[in-house]
Amino acid sequence: MIKTIMVLTSSIIAFSMPLFAEGTDNTQTISVQTEKLFKQWINSFKKDAISNGITNTIFDTAFKNIQLNSRVIKADNKQAEFSREIWDYLDTATSPKRITNGKENFSNYLNTLREIEFKYGVDAEVILAIWGLESSYGKRMGDINIIEALATLAFDGRRETFGKQQLLEALKIIQRGDITPDKMMGSWAGAMGHTQFIPTSYQAYAQDFTGDGKRDVWDPSDPSDALASTANYLAEFGWVNNQPWGIEVKLPENFNYRNADLEVKATPARWSELGLKTISEGPIPNYGEGSVFLPAGAKGPAFIVFKNFFVIKRYNNANSYAMAVGHLADRIMGGNSFFNEWPRGPGALKFKEKVELQELLSKHGYDVGEADGIIGPNSISAIRKFQTSVGLIPDGMSNKDLLLKLKESKK
Repeated sequence: MIKTIMVLTSSIIAFSMPLFAEGTDNTQTISVQTEKLFKQWINSFKKDAISNGITNTIFDTAFKNIQLNSRVIKADNKQAEFSREIWDYLDTATSPKRITNGKENFSNYLNTLREIEFKYGVDAEVILAIWGLESSYGKRMGDINIIEALATLAFDGRRETFGKQQLLEALKIIQRGDITPDKMMGSWAGAMGHTQFIPTSYQAYAQDFTGDGKRDVWDPSDPSDALASTANYLAEFGWVNNQPWGIEVKLPENFNYRNADLEVKATPARWSELGLKTISEGPIPNYGEGSVFLPAGAKGPAFIVFKNFFVIKRYNNANSYAMAVGHLADRIMGGNSFFNEWPRGPGALKFKEKVELQELLSKHGYDVGEADGIIGPNSISAIRKFQTSVGLIPDGMSNKDLLLKLKESKK
């Protein structure tokens, strides 16, 4: 899902009561009082929308029968209790079925994909892979009304600014005539169409590839506009045509694992000088500067990732997603699975355990920032320092073994 954030200020109606009331069947229902406040919020937001150029007619049509959506609130507030290991994620993302469906869709839309590739300079298989991951090639584009989803997010409070800015842009899309409110469907978070654009990204990058005057990323029978929009997005962020996202490599025995960091970039020639080789024992090909990436730590496959890996991350800022897109694209074109095996087994941390890990690192004097359960650059840097201090390979991996080591280590 693309995330492009802009700022929109607007008046709000504050509330401090529970959004839900318990139903007699153990389900959650929206309280009457909260529904009343939601209607008041809609009336307040209408003034902002009109001041930003939305007509009364468009607003009233778009908000007809709109209600506070409990599914959206539940999804927004839900935090994943379990982490998925990279191999589990890739097993799903690049499953045999998804690869087979990708090959079929490549054949079915070959001419369109090649035309898009020629126009935007983005490899067809990568566009196809994003389509496969975002909506299973158009089969799962979302079944929630986007106006209702975004209005709920804006009212709920936690994502108020995001909800309002996306909601205003969604109304502008409707007013432009690209889609009618009843057909503007998508995910609970406001992502729309075959390749899941949020409204601000749609406004900035969506394309009318078919030339019918509409940027229709929803059309179930013709994904052309959506695929072209995705290509345009990647092109705008610097996609390099006919270049890989990354390659699997062999590390030398004396490899300095501090260099296995996406912030550390070097030329292929320099990596070769440091002893890295391709899986076939050859020199690293010259695809420009790259970084060593160890998604499963020192015990798993090693990769050098290049510019296109980081371009994919502009679409969805997750290493696992970028890797999944790249690998799925490779498999669709007949590429093989990875040479080295994943270190499969238990070890992934639950959300609470990640928080505990960060808290322990802080107690040991390492700067992780806020203990929020997100293992980002600060946490990885702290993990490396701790690993070095206790004689472990500093690969930055967080798992149950590391958590146990932190618990056992003297402060």
